[in-house]
Amino acid sequence: MSRYLGTATALTALMAVASVGIASESPLAQQLNALENFQVIAHRGASGHAPESTLPAYELAHEWGVDYLELDAQLTADGEVVIFHDNTLERTSNGEGHIHEHTLAELKALDTGSWFNEANPEQASEDFVGLPMLTLEELFDHFGHTTRYYIETKSPHLNPGLEAALVERLEAYDMVEEGRVLVQSFAQESLLKIQALNPEIPLVQLLWYSPSEGEGTPLVEWNDTTPAPGQMRASDFQRIAEYAVGIGTNARHDGQDVIAADFIELAQQNGLPVHVYTVNEPSEMERLMGLGVNGLFSDYPDRVQALIVE
Repeated sequence: MSRYLGTATALTALMAVASVGIASESPLAQQLNALENFQVIAHRGASGHAPESTLPAYELAHEWGVDYLELDAQLTADGEVVIFHDNTLERTSNGEGHIHEHTLAELKALDTGSWFNEANPEQASEDFVGLPMLTLEELFDHFGHTTRYYIETKSPHLNPGLEAALVERLEAYDMVEEGRVLVQSFAQESLLKIQALNPEIPLVQLLWYSPSEGEGTPLVEWNDTTPAPGQMRASDFQRIAEYAVGIGTNARHDGQDVIAADFIELAQQNGLPVHVYTVNEPSEMERLMGLGVNGLFSDYPDRVQALIVE
C-alpha cells in the first residue's frame, strides 16, 4: 500500500512542478505554445450568422469561445485604424470609394449591416440595420484580454502607415506581451515592417495558390512568396520561419486541391503551424482536420467547434 502511495506522491510532485513551469511561462510564450494545438478562427467574426466585421458578429463568436477573432485592419484618411475587409465600401456598406479616401467621421456615418439582411433574408435582423464601422480600439475596448485577435494588414499599398498605427495600438493595449494577437498579411514586406517596429509580435505569412493563367496550368503563389506547393522544400519554409510563427493558406482552388498532407507536415517540421482559410463546409473541415492542419478560418466557427473532440 505504501509503495503505491509513494508513487502517487511522486506523480503529484511532478505534476506540481509541471504546473509551476507552465504558470511561469509568459503569456506570449503560452500563446505561441498553444499554436501547436488546433485553433478555431472566427473569420471576420461569426460572419455566416451576422454582418462581417461588426460587433454582433464578433460578440457571437466570442460567446462561442473561439480561439481567435479574425479581422482586417485598414487606415482612414485621418490615420485611424478601422476594421473592414474590402478595399472599397460598396459591397458591405452604403458608401462608395476606398477606405483610405474617407475620414473616420465619414465612415462612421455609414450603414455596414443592412446589406446582410438583403443578402441573407432568412437571417435578417432589425439589430443589423445601421451598424457602424468599428475601429480597432473599439474592438479592444469591448473585449479586452478576454480573447485573442488575428489581424490582417489589409492592402498595405493602399494604407501607407498602417503598420506603425497598428503596432502603436497593440502596444497601447498590451496585446503583444499578454499573448493576445497574431498579425497576418499576404504582403511579406508588411510583415517585415511590423517585425522591425516590434520583433515580439507573432506574425503569420498568408499564401494564396492558384493556376498561373488558367485551369490546367501550374500553380503559383499570388505574390511569389513561395514556389508552388508541390515544389516546396524545407528551406522554403525555413525562410518564412525566420520572421513568422505560422502560415495561412488556401487548401483548394475552384474545387481542386492545392496542398496535401506532405505540405502540412513539412511546414510543421520547420516550425510553422498551418491555418487554412476560409472553410465553411463540415465535410471539408473534417478532411483538413484529418490532414493535421493546426487551425481553420471559418465564417461558421460553430461548425468547426462541433467537430472538435474534447
